[in-house]
Amino acid sequence: MSMSSASLPGGTWALGGLTVTRFGYGAMQLAGPGVMGPPADRDGALAVLRAAAGLGITHIDTSGAYGPRVTNQLIREALHPYPESLHIVTKVGATRDSQGGWPPARQPEDLRRSVHENLNDLGLEVLDLVNLRLGDATGPQPGSLAEPFAVLAELQRQGLIRHLGVSNATAEQVAEAQAIAPIACVQNLYNLAYRQDDKLIDMLAEQGVAYVPFFPLGGFSPLQSSALSAVAAGLGSTPMSVALAWLLHRSPNILLIPGTSSAEHLRANAAGAGLSLSGQDLAELDEIGH
Repeated sequence: MSMSSASLPGGTWALGGLTVTRFGYGAMQLAGPGVMGPPADRDGALAVLRAAAGLGITHIDTSGAYGPRVTNQLIREALHPYPESLHIVTKVGATRDSQGGWPPARQPEDLRRSVHENLNDLGLEVLDLVNLRLGDATGPQPGSLAEPFAVLAELQRQGLIRHLGVSNATAEQVAEAQAIAPIACVQNLYNLAYRQDDKLIDMLAEQGVAYVPFFPLGGFSPLQSSALSAVAAGLGSTPMSVALAWLLHRSPNILLIPGTSSAEHLRANAAGAGLSLSGQDLAELDEIGH
């Protein structure tokens, strides 16, 4: 079954000046175990990317830290030259160490090098959107982003980046970024069970700024799962489908980037995200995160 952009669940969103499908694809899982090294099945990884484009997905999320550099090179091999409608969003601000950790890399020279690596690995002359990754592996951390964000704003003025965003950010850091340059999106941890950003999402929606939850399917404990499973069973669907559909219902500025290394699973996610949820379903699901 092929879908066009028009038939993907959630319709489209204007990400800065770029029209993207609200149902997108996150490429992180295409790298090897622990997001390090190449995938065991390279042809399979290329096939998933081509399946995403074939479904009409126009928003692919990646980072030079995945692999490192592996997912960007796979995207280029699978999809370059890119259709004009396809937009690739990347992240800078973290690197990898030999233990598979994600140490910050937010010095000006780190950021410049990373932007140029992304351009080279993706085969692009300008990056559609670059998110500055803040905080650390445990989550957002307080502190000023002014110095690193100003570096990206300068690269944007030089014409290497079209739009800017922030990732793993506090509400204060979002406001600080916006005082330096416009942002097109915030990419933070958020899902049905982890709802610290509810207020931020509503504020960004009023401003027309996208909110992109990472780990949209992560973080369910067994107790929370029972409520989710009950709604899913009542709909004859799966908990993952309900979790994705709930995010699309939650706010019009939420963009989905669920990752998978299986084309079949990708198609199941796309179909599942289109599930209709009743007021009663939404009320029951709403209890999970509160």
